[in-house]
Amino acid sequence: MPHVLALPDHAELDLVSLGALVHRLDPGVVPFRKAIECSIHVSGGEFNVAANLADCFQMRTGIATAMVAYPVGDLIAERVRAMGVRPFYKRFEHDGVRGPNMATVYSDRGMGIRPPTVFYNRSNEAAALLKPGDFDWASIFQGGVRWFHSGGIFAALSATTAELIIEGMEEARRRGAIVSFDLNYRAKLWSVAGGLATAQATLRRIVDHVDVLVGNEEDLQLGLGVVGPDVQKRSALDPAAFLGMIDAALQQHPRLKVVATTLREVHSSNKHGWGAVAWVNGQVHQSPICDLDVHDRVGGGDGFASGLFYGLMSGRPADEAVRLGWAHGALITTFPGDTTMATLGQVEAFAAGEGARIQR
Repeated sequence: MPHVLALPDHAELDLVSLGALVHRLDPGVVPFRKAIECSIHVSGGEFNVAANLADCFQMRTGIATAMVAYPVGDLIAERVRAMGVRPFYKRFEHDGVRGPNMATVYSDRGMGIRPPTVFYNRSNEAAALLKPGDFDWASIFQGGVRWFHSGGIFAALSATTAELIIEGMEEARRRGAIVSFDLNYRAKLWSVAGGLATAQATLRRIVDHVDVLVGNEEDLQLGLGVVGPDVQKRSALDPAAFLGMIDAALQQHPRLKVVATTLREVHSSNKHGWGAVAWVNGQVHQSPICDLDVHDRVGGGDGFASGLFYGLMSGRPADEAVRLGWAHGALITTFPGDTTMATLGQVEAFAAGEGARIQR
């Protein structure tokens, strides 16, 4: 994709993410109040992108994050290794009683007319203790880095995590890397971190450093305070409201070169309409729309972001990069857990229009 993003041609790491690692307890379709067993998925919006790029797209990625020395930390670290992501840990000791802890996310899948339910235990979370100076960015980036990524969930954890994001972005930019950010506005997290005004002031400062922004119209409105036109959407798959906010977002943050989002219309917990759209350096590129039979919806947005980033980093045309992100995000909803189980061949085949015929 020439003349849109000026990436270093060669670097030891294609992408480094900065964020929190969490473990998600998943009782499947059973509500938590009746659950007797759970699957454990290792997750984190920023980690998911690095893991997807490493596992499916065979890129060299790393994660800068907190790690606690106790069995839950060991479990999480094993999954980081399994996904092929290079860890850069700030290590913490657990006191055996109170922490600090690796955060827990509780998320059942719902079924049909019953929606999924998500809640958290992020009490005394190690990642929230991270602050500027905790990572030796010169050492992490010494072999070169092409792309640096973080997100709004990590920014919401504490006042110091937002400052750490800016520190990492500034050093990555000095190294010539592209900087991306997923707004991922979560009202529950920001409500205990200072509310809407704090969220907008914090996220605006961060996005001033960003080249590639991921977020839907609600993220732009609530996270950045972007005011859009009064557009009456026909459905959630209509990108008009999102595209109507691009000019205002660019006036507020003129460094942006790419702004992208998924489009999702929820018919039931297991039936979704799915699309994606991106504004890329003045041009709009929209994916096809497909109907999804959803196994686990968590991670679809991160799947889109990682596929899009892969397309941009590998020099694909912008419309192809959007289709790769759309296809990868769609495939992730067919797997359990938050990170990919797809192959690049499967992503490229779906992006090219191939369906679910059996592969012999």
